[in-house]
Amino acid sequence: MNNQQLSDLKARYVAKGAPHMISAFAERAENAELWDVEGNRYIDFAGGIGVLNLGHRHPKVVEAVHAQIDKLMHSCATVIPYAPYVQLCQKLCERVPGAGEKRALLVNSGAEAVENAVKIARAATGRSAVIAFDGSFHGRTMMTLALTGKVLPYKHDFGPMPGDVFRAPFPNAYHGISDEDSLNALNKLFKTDVPAHRVAAILIEPVQGEGGFYQASPAFMQALRTLCDEHGILLIADEVQSGFARTGKLFAIEHTGVVPDLLTTAKSLADGMPLAAVVGKAEYMDASGPGSLGGTYGGNPVSCTAALSVIEAIEEEDILAKSVALGERLAERFKHWEERFPNVAHGRHVGAMAAFELVKDRTSNEPEAALTKALTQRAAEKGLILLSCGFYANTIRILVPLTVSDGVFEEGLAIIEASLAELTL
Repeated sequence: MNNQQLSDLKARYVAKGAPHMISAFAERAENAELWDVEGNRYIDFAGGIGVLNLGHRHPKVVEAVHAQIDKLMHSCATVIPYAPYVQLCQKLCERVPGAGEKRALLVNSGAEAVENAVKIARAATGRSAVIAFDGSFHGRTMMTLALTGKVLPYKHDFGPMPGDVFRAPFPNAYHGISDEDSLNALNKLFKTDVPAHRVAAILIEPVQGEGGFYQASPAFMQALRTLCDEHGILLIADEVQSGFARTGKLFAIEHTGVVPDLLTTAKSLADGMPLAAVVGKAEYMDASGPGSLGGTYGGNPVSCTAALSVIEAIEEEDILAKSVALGERLAERFKHWEERFPNVAHGRHVGAMAAFELVKDRTSNEPEAALTKALTQRAAEKGLILLSCGFYANTIRILVPLTVSDGVFEEGLAIIEASLAELTL
């Protein structure tokens, strides 16, 4: 079937609330390239929205998955467990920041990991309230929607959200919110909306994903850690998008020197296989009773085996160094675009978690969402898959696989530059 025939089928049988941005259907892929059902080639700067840090079909992951399928595909870890589950939990506990005994729980998705982190925090503290931040994205289930700090397009159609969720401004100097402003807002929240002694957890992305790739400074994260310790609140780091080598560290929070009580990870954990995890201090992870955590497919043996091979590949191929190098190259290109194009502003990166803004002009810095959408569309026409994000829908984010070849990487950057020239000059 061709793209149009498949598009017609999708229009007839797939829920309208689940659209797609590229008017083509993928058939095969390799590293940072994919081809649709008609043979058209695309360079992938989206990486499955941060799922493919090791690229499409990394050979080590493919080999491990094939070998596991030949042995065991499913038994449900809560019925009869298997070695890859406990081996992966060991690897995660050894690599998540912090000394002392840790535990891990494996689930299916980032949203499910966040849901379970909230459950664990509530059980561990005997409290119910949770605080998140403006611009955050934590998932599309009802609890994670309540935590997500952006209405459109995620939550406006779905009625009342679960209660005991509160929000503070994320520190973002570019948009006029200092670290002090955010901390003051948290302390005000304790006086106006929820007393600190009722707060189970504060949940934060060390680098916001959908919110625009803004990094919480080390100073802010350290102050947040102090605030949580002062009031007996658990600090949860949501590393679903920023984790697994994207920022030049295995986890973005490592840039801050802060140790979270709980950490959630997913996306590139298994390089395309569905898998997520909550990892944290043993005393908190063990707070709820037997049977309170788990799920039918959580920690599927094939996904666990893929994740184990991902960890090996990151270490064997020095992927963290590649992330740092890619980030430096992106920073150089962003600077060049800012000099050439009056609508490009605020290029930024943490490792290869990189983004820039599109604005009406750099004097006002007024967000230019229409231009941002036009750029992603023009790039797609030229064979580049490119994503936008941001509280104001004017951020272009780069999630190219960290394993991308130099030639393909430069080809993708050239498409962005040519598209910017056509749209702005």
